[in-house]
Amino acid sequence: MLERAGENNDIEGIIINVNTPGGGVVESAEIHDRIVEIQEEQGKPVYVTMGNQAASGGYYVAAPADRIIAHPATITGSIGVIMQNINITELADDLGVDFTTIQSGPYKDIMSATREMTDDEEEILQSIIDEFYDDFVTVIDNGRDNLTEQEVRELGDGRIYSGTQAHDVGLVDDLGTLANAIDIMKEEYGLEGSQVVRFEPTFRFNQFLGVTARNLVVSDMELLGINKLLTEPNAPRAMYLYTE
Repeated sequence: MLERAGENNDIEGIIINVNTPGGGVVESAEIHDRIVEIQEEQGKPVYVTMGNQAASGGYYVAAPADRIIAHPATITGSIGVIMQNINITELADDLGVDFTTIQSGPYKDIMSATREMTDDEEEILQSIIDEFYDDFVTVIDNGRDNLTEQEVRELGDGRIYSGTQAHDVGLVDDLGTLANAIDIMKEEYGLEGSQVVRFEPTFRFNQFLGVTARNLVVSDMELLGINKLLTEPNAPRAMYLYTE
């Protein structure tokens, strides 16, 4: 949708409604980069309005916007990176389950759910988290001219902010709704009388059938999440994500 709006010469400005607790580091970066592309290559203003949540990765994609408008009750912030896993060693012992791992190197099963993490492994993973966090800080520092890098780091300790609090500390520019954002953009860029259009994701009928079929054929293992637990024990994933 961003590509379509960016390439359409009839579109003079873009407003993105962000309503998410965040998500993967890569996905957040891809959306962020596309917004910056539109601003720099197409020269179009991009505003962000925030819904119930625009936290972590949600704020990451909002940071480059020319203007950020949040509802007073929006939950935003949660600036940081998280990587989580579980340890099922004691449960496996209680059930009499034994795990055998054959690997090519000492760190191949890093973040395995079947054993305790070593200090070396924790140091490796922490270095990755620190790298992604530094990138998050840079993205906000580049996108928010009113905040210094040090101020971003002080605000970005993982805590959440209400829309009102975020406005008070400079993480958002205005308090309001999508309707307010439309009015502000029209006034700021001389777009009075312009038609507002909403871009919708394309969705093919065969995709619907595929989703329906998958929803109908779900095993008990999948419902319990056991498949994922057993097949992805060593698949660490860094997230820009607010977790309650």
